[in-house]
Amino acid sequence: MNLAVVAPEAPPAAPPKPVALIYGQPLEELPKDFYIPPDALAVMLDAFEGPLDLLLHLIRKANIDILDIPMAQLTRQYLDYIDSMRASNLELAADYLVMAAMLIEIKSRMLLPRPKLADGEETDPRAELARRLLEYERMKLAGHKLAEQPLVGREFFWVETLVEKSLHVRLPEVAIEDLTEAWRAIIRQAGLKKHHKIAREELSVREHMGIILRALQERDDFIRFETLFDLDMGVPGLVVHFLALLELAREKLIELTQSEAFQPIYVRARRSGTEPGQENP
Repeated sequence: MNLAVVAPEAPPAAPPKPVALIYGQPLEELPKDFYIPPDALAVMLDAFEGPLDLLLHLIRKANIDILDIPMAQLTRQYLDYIDSMRASNLELAADYLVMAAMLIEIKSRMLLPRPKLADGEETDPRAELARRLLEYERMKLAGHKLAEQPLVGREFFWVETLVEKSLHVRLPEVAIEDLTEAWRAIIRQAGLKKHHKIAREELSVREHMGIILRALQERDDFIRFETLFDLDMGVPGLVVHFLALLELAREKLIELTQSEAFQPIYVRARRSGTEPGQENP
């Protein structure tokens, strides 16, 4: 009896992995005429805003104290970065070259004897560079904090709503200077009707207050300040009449107002429920 040995079938070959996805469709091989320039694959991983930003990056990366910078190490790293920028055909700003010259100068001065100040301390050639780096770092941190603040149009939007309010027309308040000027005008007019008749007369402020209130209640509207005074009263009567009007204003029994500043003063009896200087439209 012969036994036949059957070999197991090989699993199906896995499909090749696509080299790219174009609009979601797999691309199994590149076109024959597809060309990529060598410079197109050069990528700069670090971008700096200037020579100070580059120096600060190198110092923080090496964990160096800004107040005690090893100039030889820092200058070598800085020049290496400049050389890499030139090798990548990148346009090199003049500020980077100026900073390179400054680093070389500081490195050279570190090798020479240092002049002493008046107090006996030696000058440090790195002091100006350290000051500029610290100031730049403070400004950079402040800029980052400002960028983290909520910005209109980015984190939130203003909401505008229309609110309708019922407005009350407020008439100008009568100042004491306006009353004084109006009183002086009445006195000037009374001076034109002087007479030499001498008589004893008892005048009551309360009585004149009642006269003014009755005159205002009969009109039930604003009347001009001057019409409340009868020039035939004479100066004593006018004074008492004016005191009566002031007393009524103090007790809030009358209302004094003007249509606008420096205009004639108007008086009326106070209506219940109205505030001084307020008139319903």
